[in-house]
Amino acid sequence: MILLDLNGTWKLQEFDPGAGVPDQAFAPTYDDSDWLPAEVPGDVHTSLVAAGRLDPPFYHMNVEKCQWVERREWWYRTSFTGPDPGDTDRHFLVFEGLDTYATIYLNGEEIGSHQNMFVPARFDVTGKIRPGENNVLAVRFDPVLERIGGREVPGQWAGYGPERVWVRKAQCHFSWDWAPRLVSVGIWREVRLEGFRSARLKDVFFRTEEIAQDQARVRVTVDVEAWSATEPLTVQVCMSRESQSIAAEVPLIEGMAEVVLDIAQPALWWTHDLGKPALYDLRVSLRAGDETLDTHQERVGIRTIRVDQSPDPEEPGTKFFTFVLNDVPIFAKGANWIPADSFISQVTEDRYRELLELAVEANMNMLRVWGGGLYEKPAFYRLCDELGILVWQDFMFACARYPDYDPEFYAEVEREAELVVRRLRNRPCLALWCGNNENDWIEDIVYWQEPGHDFPGRKIYHELLPRIVAELDPTRLYWPSSPYGGNDHNDEREGDRHNWQVWHGAIYPRRFGEEPKRDFSPAGVSFRHYAEDPARFISEFGMHAAPILETLRRNVPPEELYFGSEGLLYRNKDYPKDKGNNLMLAHTGLPKDLNQYIDFSMIAQAEGLKFGIEHYRRRKPHCSGTLFWQLNDTWPGLSWSVLDYYAFPKAGYFYARRAYAPVMASFKREDDGGYSLWIVNDTLEAVTDEVTWGVADFNGTILHQETIEVTVPANRSQCVAGIVADQIPGDPRQTYLFVRSGQGRFPDNREFRVEVKDLIRPRPSLTVGMTQDEETGRITVRIRSDVYAYFVKLVVPIEGTRFSDNYFDIFPGEERVVEIWNAAGRAISPKDVEVSCLDGA
Repeated sequence: MILLDLNGTWKLQEFDPGAGVPDQAFAPTYDDSDWLPAEVPGDVHTSLVAAGRLDPPFYHMNVEKCQWVERREWWYRTSFTGPDPGDTDRHFLVFEGLDTYATIYLNGEEIGSHQNMFVPARFDVTGKIRPGENNVLAVRFDPVLERIGGREVPGQWAGYGPERVWVRKAQCHFSWDWAPRLVSVGIWREVRLEGFRSARLKDVFFRTEEIAQDQARVRVTVDVEAWSATEPLTVQVCMSRESQSIAAEVPLIEGMAEVVLDIAQPALWWTHDLGKPALYDLRVSLRAGDETLDTHQERVGIRTIRVDQSPDPEEPGTKFFTFVLNDVPIFAKGANWIPADSFISQVTEDRYRELLELAVEANMNMLRVWGGGLYEKPAFYRLCDELGILVWQDFMFACARYPDYDPEFYAEVEREAELVVRRLRNRPCLALWCGNNENDWIEDIVYWQEPGHDFPGRKIYHELLPRIVAELDPTRLYWPSSPYGGNDHNDEREGDRHNWQVWHGAIYPRRFGEEPKRDFSPAGVSFRHYAEDPARFISEFGMHAAPILETLRRNVPPEELYFGSEGLLYRNKDYPKDKGNNLMLAHTGLPKDLNQYIDFSMIAQAEGLKFGIEHYRRRKPHCSGTLFWQLNDTWPGLSWSVLDYYAFPKAGYFYARRAYAPVMASFKREDDGGYSLWIVNDTLEAVTDEVTWGVADFNGTILHQETIEVTVPANRSQCVAGIVADQIPGDPRQTYLFVRSGQGRFPDNREFRVEVKDLIRPRPSLTVGMTQDEETGRITVRIRSDVYAYFVKLVVPIEGTRFSDNYFDIFPGEERVVEIWNAAGRAISPKDVEVSCLDGA
């Protein structure tokens, strides 16, 4: 049990590297009266900002002013009155997160050290706490480079600070192509003092063994550490939900207990799009007679998950890569998740909730926790459980060779993996363990003339991690890397793929032993290449887009707020800095000013995501998932995210939300220049609808129209209509294809026959009316247009503002009604709402 919570305001001071110990900074009598206040959980950078010692890192180029922080030695200190231990006879000091090379002192005595940001540090302090007296706790953080500087991995090809591979810390802290170098340091998670008598619960493993028609069998395995128990111990397990409860009690045998429960009429855990993510309360009690020594409580879900990799009979030579939830094949719709802040201690549960709720509202059912960040805080996984979001979980290795030949490093990785698997394996949201991000793939690209060669890190992904997962969590697939599978780790015929033909100019297909090639021309990076991709599961693809102007205003000086300025380009960490120009050249044309850049980059990203997602979803079941790069941001930069640092959605967010709708209609351009109309139904029931589709011009004249009755079976993609090229009326530059649902089963959609830059459209005249509900504060916006209005956007520069829809087109004469509210409770008014669209040619 928790004897004392040690979170709150500590004290912080810097020293020259190696100077703190000679200065006796650990001693209880040391005078720390002039030290800075520092919140725990927290970090050094944000503490320095709060104290006025450091300029806000994200503004302009202040990141460069922060680099000295990582080169200093930092000490935290706090004092506390020792709690009454009661009848407890064993005490532990627990740090849930230390970033990163830490040495801990209690009452002047060094009690241990820690060198891994990702896992807790637990120290036995039995007999070292002074009850009722003052106790002093100090933590020294050594500079990372002092510990790893100068160490190299032979043949290393990693960018973004290659020294990072030696330290078990978020790799993106050393910079990435969407993040600046901000090597954080500090006590980034909670601190507490625990006390136990005789024994404690060491580990609890819950898993679903079988689901029958009206019953489920679950197994709970309990590991106990006992040291002074004088009577037999038992373990009691209770599962309950609403009015249902079932319990069992078994004796402890050699430190272990196992309970099997049969749950009648179980409520299954589903992703939010397929059902309810039902959760049960699990309570495990360690008992000695009638006395409870320790308890463990968490919420668990009854569900099964596997990945179907059987041969695809309709596409010979290929294999499925399909997640199967409760025996139902699903199409994974989602994005990649990166740390929500460069300073991870600052990510609160409210911030997790905001981002994850936005993912759910965008019809996402899976997120990939990317391998260059971190294993997220418990709140992230708990919210994914509650919201019905599956998680593809990478182990924390990304884009580098790692020193698996070093015994100390290898042992630390082994300890980390065991702790992480034990921590996360009970989560119903967790769908898959993945060994690394792109290490196998890039290794083969760099050393393409040596296919199949061994390399530093391979032993971790192909021997250590699969063994640990098999031993500790046999309920889930272990996947060695992402991408992985086939002849080329990025093979389109099996496994998962990262499609970086778009944006990065890669040329596909490629096979082992072939030299990698790239085409950075506008045609080479065009998102039209998605239509050529027959891959099975796309776990990365995407394009840059600017955030809204408000985000830039907050972080770029006024004199730098213009397209192409040094201050604006500093927000972009990809190279070359003008890479996005070729994508815009292909689809929108180059912008002339900042406002146009924001619009054009957003359009290129949004139209590209729409085009790609529609293509991959039409290929269901041959393709079974799209996780685009990326959902969120670590700082207010120019990146691939669809939600910027402040969670302001970009256009791509709303385009993806519509493309991820449970039922989706889209047009496919055929080889002869004609189009076929497809409806994808991801629901578990057949969809019957009256569908109207056709061709119109931008002035509102219907040139061709048909209304058809369609029925699409459950969980299927189906072609329902088509038109050959020579039957499509009108000038391609002045017309578009459209489709509508008669029963509102899917969002309206349209298809342009030429690129946006080549459209010839009349200039729209928008009519906008707004009303606000005095009681709820919700704003209703009604928008009409005389002609086709493209890229209609509503901007409210207040965080937490939500829109029922945004960044859409309005057909001639149509009225669109948009509801606006603020989920964070901040006041908004009609004067805060700016409505506009892209002018016609």
